[in-house]
Amino acid sequence: MAQQWNLEQLRLFVAVAEQRSFSAVARVQRKAQSAVSNAIALLEADLGVTLFERSSGRQPRLTEAGTALLEDARELLRQCERLDGRALALLRGQEAQLRVAQDEAMPYQPVIDSLDELAQQFPMLEVQLASGAQGDVARKLVERRADLGLLFHHERMPQALERRALGRVEMVTVCAVDHPLARLGRVNRQQLARHRQLLIAPQESGYPGGEPISPQIWRADSFYAMAELLMRGLGWAWLPRHVVQYPTYHAQMVELSCEWTPPALVVELVWRRDEPLGPAAQWLAERFAVHLRAIG
Repeated sequence: MAQQWNLEQLRLFVAVAEQRSFSAVARVQRKAQSAVSNAIALLEADLGVTLFERSSGRQPRLTEAGTALLEDARELLRQCERLDGRALALLRGQEAQLRVAQDEAMPYQPVIDSLDELAQQFPMLEVQLASGAQGDVARKLVERRADLGLLFHHERMPQALERRALGRVEMVTVCAVDHPLARLGRVNRQQLARHRQLLIAPQESGYPGGEPISPQIWRADSFYAMAELLMRGLGWAWLPRHVVQYPTYHAQMVELSCEWTPPALVVELVWRRDEPLGPAAQWLAERFAVHLRAIG
């Protein structure tokens, strides 16, 4: 049988599956509810399967077939966004401006070295660099206030974004030089649990090291804020090694030998799926990956 379904029907299928309501989707899409229902019915007829269980007075529920096809539909829509974005990039050619947003705890030297080389390679390019705590980078990309993001991998990444791993940053267990743990050198979980723990926030961010060991914890949304608290002796923490080595902190922190340390932070390049990277952004990404490997 020849394919009859279209992308608009797939979009409505995904929207109804996520919102579990024909009427809610109709309101958002500014369509009559009957138009949404009919579009889904036509899609079911073309595919030869029933996608939703419909009962009077109840929310539509995915059937077994609907559940099986939902992720395929999402991926097909993502591919369409990529196609549109790549066509737009070809039409635009080289960027006139590149807005880069980075996690404030990103390793400083690889970023600066990469931007230095970017200025030489693309002398007419205008660059805007913004830094922020976790969550800010992804938000700027989603709101189209940035073209390219550098951040640490976490699980709650918005669906509209693509990401690519560039390298890793080692995590270490540290405390202030005058903290009681500093005298021990090597510590175990029981010893750590007796003292306040400083953690990156929020807990549901998905960052490595988000689960507490100590019953007493403080949280901050910045590794540098955590470092400032740590230097006051307010607790111990897991911090990226490059933060610990920052000149302001280096002589005031002690790295502890510990039986368990969180896995390394994965540094990711992030951009909108419907606005793929132009030549300058792609070039900058490659240079940053090279410099990041050098410090690793």
